[in-house]
Amino acid sequence: MAVNRDEVRKGPGIPPETMNYEQLIDDYSHFAPPAEGEVLQGHVLKVTPNEVIVDFGYKSEGLIPIQQFTQPDGNVTVQPGDTIDVVIDRGGAEPEGYILLSHEKASRLRSWDNLEKAYRERLLVSGRVLGRIKGGLAVDVGVEAFMPGSHADEHPLHSLDGLIGQDVAVKVVKLNRRRGNVVVSRRLAVEEEHQTRKHAVLDTLSEGALVTGVVKGLTEYGAFVDLGGIDGLLHVSDISHGRVGHPSEALNIGDEITVKVLKFDREKERISLGLKQAQPDPWEHAAAHFTVDSRVIGRVVSITDYGAFVELQPGVEGLIHVSEMTWSRRLKHPSKVVKVGDQVEAVVLGVQTKDRRISLGIKQLEPDPWTTVESRYSIGSVVEGRVRKLADFGAFIEIEEGIDGLVHVSDLSWTKRVKNAAEVLKKGQMVQAVILSIDAHNRRLSLGIKQLQPDAWETFFRSHQVGDVVRGRACRAASFGVFV
Repeated sequence: MAVNRDEVRKGPGIPPETMNYEQLIDDYSHFAPPAEGEVLQGHVLKVTPNEVIVDFGYKSEGLIPIQQFTQPDGNVTVQPGDTIDVVIDRGGAEPEGYILLSHEKASRLRSWDNLEKAYRERLLVSGRVLGRIKGGLAVDVGVEAFMPGSHADEHPLHSLDGLIGQDVAVKVVKLNRRRGNVVVSRRLAVEEEHQTRKHAVLDTLSEGALVTGVVKGLTEYGAFVDLGGIDGLLHVSDISHGRVGHPSEALNIGDEITVKVLKFDREKERISLGLKQAQPDPWEHAAAHFTVDSRVIGRVVSITDYGAFVELQPGVEGLIHVSEMTWSRRLKHPSKVVKVGDQVEAVVLGVQTKDRRISLGIKQLEPDPWTTVESRYSIGSVVEGRVRKLADFGAFIEIEEGIDGLVHVSDLSWTKRVKNAAEVLKKGQMVQAVILSIDAHNRRLSLGIKQLQPDAWETFFRSHQVGDVVRGRACRAASFGVFV
């Protein structure tokens, strides 16, 4: 069966006259006048000193006064080929051969549409702060909007002038298109941004992770670090391996630092951070850097009753025990030898990296006087010293720095029965004594004061013999006799 191509093209049962009319409507419908206030897209064909010629899809081209594209400095913001929004301007004189258009009115209409959408869907819009007005700021969001001063920031601002001229993100909180009123809030936009950033950080945060933040605030107990929407606490003890008395000694507000997440409570949104934990531990190589018997130089950072702590490098400290400060035994307190801030030289006596301890000594910088005492003193020689300590059994006499000798009570007098050294000597008194014995190995020196005088018994028997008649005084009586 043959197919009639004209019937296929025209359609079965459709009169040719009807089809031609519909085709004409379809072909020329774009020439129909736009609806009142309808925003159209136009393409810039030409820019002259006085107007901009635009093709907006109508039978005639449109004309827009150049003033609508001229900035205060005289620059024109449009050029041929640009696509712009336009609307037919029926309020002005129709130019011959053209249709009068308005880009400004189209922009305002488009802005209102965008603002209504942003208000319905709670979207952010961008605006430029124009200046101060009563109660707040004027903001250009396509139309002039009002921003109350209380909505300028999430925290009260001392002055609103700092925002003038800035481009800011805002949220539409009230809108009345008929009256042309728009109220916006930067505070809500900032809070929403912080919440978004905060949740993004919380979703990726985990204990042990390294994160970068900015120091936001300093207190006596630590520093608050902004991780991008949420703050973490960096305790003062976790700032450095070394000693930090106050966070301001190591950090400044605005510093960007890399820290380690030590603890993270997702429910309470509490984050504990560590700066020193993100850095190498100086104790890992302490044993290699500070070998036993080597000499080191450090700074005294703390003094206690039992010694002084010396910082050898940031995070590594050694203890000089009070007994290792001088060969003398008379040192009562470390502050008599060193002060906080002093630079001191010391000898490494021991290193325990596991316990993070280094033992130091100052007295080892000088020879031990006991190692040469036998070559410098001899038994029977007379020495002079100061009474350093008194006891029931005798007195300790320092004959030189680090060398003490003991005078036993029995060696104080030939004739007196001395029960306590204090009966004969006073602390601090300068006395002479005779060296009775030297035991360098056990660091002992025996002295005698009565030996400075001849032995009374030897003197008596040199001048008396058995059978001599003598005179005396009865000094003590006993059951078995009388002592004369």
